[in-house]
Amino acid sequence: MLREITILADAGSADALSDALLSAGALAVSIEDADADSADERPMYGEPGGEPDLAAWMHNRLSVLLPPGLDPAQLLAAASEARSIAPLQISSQREVADADWVRLTQAQFPPTRVGERLWIVPSWHAPPDPSAINIRLDPGVAFGTGTHPTTRLCLTWLAQSMPQGARVLDYGCGSGVLAIAAAKLGAHQVVGTDIDAQALDAARANGRRNAVDALYTAPERLPAGQFDVVLANILANPLRLLAPMLLARVAPGGSLVLSGVLQRQAEELIATYAQADGTVPLRVWADEDGWVCLAGSRSRPTAR
Repeated sequence: MLREITILADAGSADALSDALLSAGALAVSIEDADADSADERPMYGEPGGEPDLAAWMHNRLSVLLPPGLDPAQLLAAASEARSIAPLQISSQREVADADWVRLTQAQFPPTRVGERLWIVPSWHAPPDPSAINIRLDPGVAFGTGTHPTTRLCLTWLAQSMPQGARVLDYGCGSGVLAIAAAKLGAHQVVGTDIDAQALDAARANGRRNAVDALYTAPERLPAGQFDVVLANILANPLRLLAPMLLARVAPGGSLVLSGVLQRQAEELIATYAQADGTVPLRVWADEDGWVCLAGSRSRPTAR
């Protein structure tokens, strides 16, 4: 029987403390925002091409997995001594049954149907409908499994609204699922970008698995030019900062599709984009489980 304990740490000590716990014998340590789902929650993100502004949250919850027989007090004492800090206090603890963690993790990601045409199929599953458009996906370390409402909303928009032969930019591509879907649905050119090098590696691997022709690159290396569809499935705060850049990438007659936005954030974000460029009016295109997808098209110049 394994044991999991949780301890609290501030932004300045969480990362180093995690290393000390692993060195002292912990099997694994995960760091989560202790203020998640509260008014004090603060997302971490960086400027395009840069590192996040914060290396850790203000208040961090460390979940520490211990092997059988290791005394939690002994582990914490060793980690405290290594960091020359006061003895650590356990916030909570529980017994964890040993299990096939790979199988349990895979079970969390079953094949997911999106509309009538698309299936997102993890690499360890067989396609439920071989005649459908199947996106074979290894979620790996990158966001974008097809199961989250924000991803499903973007996939549904692509399946219903993307014009054939479109040039598509997927900003914050994560696993590459949206870029791959766009290519399989008939896009002519697909570019994905992410500030996370591991996400780009995962997207490239998923692109090869699906035999699609897509370019995945860092934001500072994006090719010049505009796109018929610009997708960004990230978070409301970075979407605010990215408004001028994303709008500038939308071609005349092209569409901007934003997700990762809570319903309570929608009107403010719509106003931010209208202030930055009124020629791409956004509206709530669809919603699911408290999340919304915003979409709008740039008007074409009037012929004279």
